[in-house]
Parts: sequence; C-alpha cells; structure tokens
Amino acid sequence: MTDAMDRSDVFRLDDVSVSFRKHAIDERSLKHALTNALEKRPAAVHRALSGVSLRVPRGQHLGVIGRNGAGKSTLLRVLARVIGPQVGSVYVDRRCHVVPLLELGIGFQPDLSGIENTHLAGALMGYAYAEIEARLPSIMEFAGLGDFIYEPVKNYSSGMYARLAFALATDVEPEVLLVDEVFGVGDEFFMAKCEARMRRLMAGGTTTVFVSHNLDFLLAHCERLVWLDAGRIVLDGAPAAVAAAYRCGAGQRGEA
Repeated sequence: MTDAMDRSDVFRLDDVSVSFRKHAIDERSLKHALTNALEKRPAAVHRALSGVSLRVPRGQHLGVIGRNGAGKSTLLRVLARVIGPQVGSVYVDRRCHVVPLLELGIGFQPDLSGIENTHLAGALMGYAYAEIEARLPSIMEFAGLGDFIYEPVKNYSSGMYARLAFALATDVEPEVLLVDEVFGVGDEFFMAKCEARMRRLMAGGTTTVFVSHNLDFLLAHCERLVWLDAGRIVLDGAPAAVAAAYRCGAGQRGEA
C-alpha cells in the first residue's frame, strides 16, 4: 500500500484478536477459586475478536452488524482505544478527533447535574471548558431536557441519558464518530432529530462507524457493511449484499 493510501486510513486493524476471562457466577466463589488453584485449571477465556483485519478510510460511513456477542461493541472499543488487543496491531490517525458514543451516558457521574456532566464529558473528549460553555445553549436546546439539565443525572431516565449524550457527542462536530446502538432509545421525535443531525454530519465529511441491529437504518445511511460472527468478519462489502447474506444466515438459525 502506498503512503498516500495509508494516510487516507482513519483506522487500520491487522490480525487483531481480543480475549477476556469469563466470569461466571460460580467462578466468584471461594470454593471454585480454591479448586481451580489446587487442580491448576486454566482460566476460561472468551475470544471476543479473532484475527480481524479492517481498514476504514477517511469520510467513510461503515455499519457493523452481527448477533449479540458477535464482537461488535468490542470492535468499537478497540477503535476508540478503550481496550487494546492481545494480538495484532491497531492504527488510529491521531490527527483526527475521534468521539466515541459507545454507551449512553458512559462517563457521566450520577451525582453531577446534566450541565456539570456535559463539561466533564467534554473535557474527557479533549475540549476546553470555554469551548463546551460556548456550545452549551445548542446542546441544551437539542437535548430538550428543560430544567432537568440542572438535576443530577442519577434521576434521568434512559431516554434522557440518550438525549444528553447524543446532543453533546454530535454538537462538537467530530471528525470521526463511533456509534454503538444509540438509535434504539428515545421517542420517535427525538430519533428523527438524531437521524437528521447524523445525515448532516455525514454529508459534511464525518467518518462514522455504526453498530446497530437496525438494518434498515444502516442500509439507508452506510456505504459499507461488515458482518461479524463469533469475533470474525464473515463478510465485508456493499450494504445490500452483506445485509441479504446476513438475513439469510439469521433466518437459517431461526433468528428474528
């Protein structure tokens, strides 16, 4: 690959594998721990990603599909540098400002108000206090929380978390946005607002990586789909072809 092509990649994963120890309920007991130690049993391991190679060029809109436990969220966490692989290499273009929306309200402190958490989350994203303060009116307007913006977020519903988290993550005009299943929470009106804002960001050149079970949304907004199963890439290509193959495979397994 040429240097020019390398520079166009926002993300590049080469033969990436990620494993976690399984923590079943019985493994937490003293009896189970002692038995494992005495019998020298190896710890049970779950392979979340296995030999994944993936490149995401600047400006691309990529959707990631797969069953629960396929490794989709783990993949996003690797791209966000929240976790690192045990095997393989990960390249992230550090010139790009990557904003992860991996879990609604992740990083929010329960006892802080919506405004205080907005400043805190903004700081964690790398923005100065003054930058977030200047954007606060538009964030508040989009979130539409009214006086609840001054309340501790521990009093928020999941839909209110969604409003505030999404409003903040997209108002800062990210160069790269990682989105994990946020379009399933919130009322119909708010979802329409989210989709309209996402279309605007994507039209403006924001690189996006979506994880979603909503195939219709991904087909409408993405130019490429990746199908993960058991931590491996099954298919990577044109959305219509990948979605058709996935639906056929899901149907053969008797899934919805």
